[in-house]
Amino acid sequence: DVELVESGGGLVQPGGSLRLSCQASEFDFSRAAMTWVRQTPRKGREWVSSITNNGGIIDYADSVKGRFTISRDNSKNILYLQMNNLKPDDTAVYYCGTGFYSATRFESFRSRGQGTQVTVSS
Repeated sequence: DVELVESGGGLVQPGGSLRLSCQASEFDFSRAAMTWVRQTPRKGREWVSSITNNGGIIDYADSVKGRFTISRDNSKNILYLQMNNLKPDDTAVYYCGTGFYSATRFESFRSRGQGTQVTVSS
């Protein structure tokens, strides 16, 4: 079964940076598109970014475009999310999952791991 472990979250001041990682196992990572989704109690789930299996196609939510960068290392089975110029509104639990989604179509996204908490606060 698909196993995904998110890490790299933490507390950071506004304007700071974090890099999230998602270690994948038990499936052929190199053949899977991947996605980051975040969730807060107030806003619910929000699609953040998706990347195709070879990184050829990438898409971002408007709210993170220009600040976040999704990438992957298929030799290590790891998905990344580099987050720069963080804002308080980026505070959320971040989850990775398989598949390529968009802002209006991610109902079928399934989170497999525990997520990683990102808190942006001064």
